[in-house]
Amino acid sequence: MEINKIKLALGIAASMTIAMPMVAMAAADHEAAMKDQNNWADPRHDYTNQGYSGLTQIKKDNVKNLKAAWTFATGVNRGHEGSPLVIGNMMYVHTAFPNNVYALDLNDNQKIVWAYFPKQDPSVQAVLCCDNVNRGLGFGDGKILLQQNDGVLVALDAKTGAKVWDVKVNDPKVGATNTNAPQVRKDLILTGCSGAEFGVRCHISAYNLKDGSLAWRAYSMGPDSEVLIGADFNKDNPQYNALSVYEDVNGGNKQGGSFKRIPDDKLEIGQSDLGVKTWLKPQAVKDGWQHGGGSVWGWWPYDPRTNLVYYGTGNPSVWNPDVRPGDNKWSMTTWARDLDTGMAKWAMQMTPHDEWDYDGINEEILFDKGGKTYVWHHDRNGFAYTWNAHTGTLIAAQKVHSFVNWATDVDMKTGVPSKLASASTHQDYNAKGVCPAALGTKDQQPAAYSPRTGLVYTPLNHVCMTYEPVESKYVAGQPWVGATLTMFPGPDGVMGGFGAYDPMTNKAKWYNKEKFSAWGGALTTASDLVFYGTLDRWFKALDANTGKELWKFQVGSGVIGNAFTYGHAGKQYVGVLSGIGGWAGVAMNLGLTTPTDALGAAGGYAELTKYNAAPGGGALTVFSL
Repeated sequence: MEINKIKLALGIAASMTIAMPMVAMAAADHEAAMKDQNNWADPRHDYTNQGYSGLTQIKKDNVKNLKAAWTFATGVNRGHEGSPLVIGNMMYVHTAFPNNVYALDLNDNQKIVWAYFPKQDPSVQAVLCCDNVNRGLGFGDGKILLQQNDGVLVALDAKTGAKVWDVKVNDPKVGATNTNAPQVRKDLILTGCSGAEFGVRCHISAYNLKDGSLAWRAYSMGPDSEVLIGADFNKDNPQYNALSVYEDVNGGNKQGGSFKRIPDDKLEIGQSDLGVKTWLKPQAVKDGWQHGGGSVWGWWPYDPRTNLVYYGTGNPSVWNPDVRPGDNKWSMTTWARDLDTGMAKWAMQMTPHDEWDYDGINEEILFDKGGKTYVWHHDRNGFAYTWNAHTGTLIAAQKVHSFVNWATDVDMKTGVPSKLASASTHQDYNAKGVCPAALGTKDQQPAAYSPRTGLVYTPLNHVCMTYEPVESKYVAGQPWVGATLTMFPGPDGVMGGFGAYDPMTNKAKWYNKEKFSAWGGALTTASDLVFYGTLDRWFKALDANTGKELWKFQVGSGVIGNAFTYGHAGKQYVGVLSGIGGWAGVAMNLGLTTPTDALGAAGGYAELTKYNAAPGGGALTVFSL
């Protein structure tokens, strides 16, 4: 045992020689900017990822008087996700591919101070899974950070727009791209990887803010030395490190087979290299974990008190589960890592052996209650999770809506869901009526939390599907999905909703239906308002306590961007990017009409053409009293 520990330690040390020189120091301008409530200086406002602002000028009794203050057309079509940054009198706006950046002077009628136009190979667009989106910018050390779709991370001088440095993070030639917002945490920049639908083994990586050098990289699966897992990983919950959490029923990975949860006291725990050992033979490709997916592209909170950063990993490759038996760790997982070294403190896999593309990639939100810090996560699998942020102990796991029908519940000790055989998917078998659809009960659109109400506010998809895995050969740089889907409204008869939940129980306080998926990210404010946008072009304000709609305005295109707010010259503004796209809108943007096109979105969201011109035109709309 001691020899194995030494070997493990040596392996980690060898893989981290670039990560260890010094403890990172904070980017002072970024931290100062986040403390000023007039700013929106981080993709989700601040380290907590709450999407919450302390501004109160816009209130319940005057929100009905909101009027459009100004607009800015980005000059780019297709889906516009994320939100601008606001630091002082400057606003920084990003676009979909080719990821142009504009610096606007709020003191001078939003005059363009500088613009940056990346020179990206147009062929990159063919390797982007679910539209040409980019989720925003980072700020720190006097730099604006842009993670281009082609894998290049760029640092621009915030005053002039001049390029300071750039570095290649991912290679589109093998299907690895980027859609995430780069996020500054102390003097490191966190960025990730898209490409699970191309058989890429993805990662989260930290680069030094000063010069763009790599600090550390943690892969989503593989040996512990490459996933950055050490001897004290999951020490408070060793049961999360089980070799297998399911036993096969009727053959498991074949038609008619399914999986039964192994009792907690029968789990085999304490083994290393689970990111290899849980990818069993036969695999669709040799050593399937090497092409295992596990994309990382969400928004990632950070707790300076413990130095832990949190994030989720996406689906395993390929979507056909029969050719990758086993739990397929560490896809579909929520992680806590030490920011300085990248070493994992704890992780829990939410959907072991995923059969439905239920990415675990959605954002985590940090909040404090009763002297403790918690992590909340609305997973695409239809469950909302709350953990003790420091230990990873599971506090609550609950379905966000009763229509979720692939599992009955989640074991509170192990986090393992109890799967239903009726929802299992197998090669050349068309599983019908599976809820939710592959885009989950929530996709990229981030939820928000209010420390005033103690509730989380989350956009929802209310969509079910048919799902048929098929044989698919891996070819580097080519799509590798291995499934055919159709999507349709869930039993509520609509395709979306927006709800408020108690994160200590994850039970709903209120729930509003939406005609389409609510694909816009949420904003909460200290005046107990909630803002979000919809695919049929509405931007809405609700009473955070009751869910009552107080105001709405129809913008030029469907909203998949995140609501944000800022203060300038004594006045509060609230805004949102419009420009329909993402998974829900990509088929409409491309004129695809066969129901299975765009992995089922073409059929499920066909009616969007009655509300949107295609392709969606990118624009920023800003409102004030």
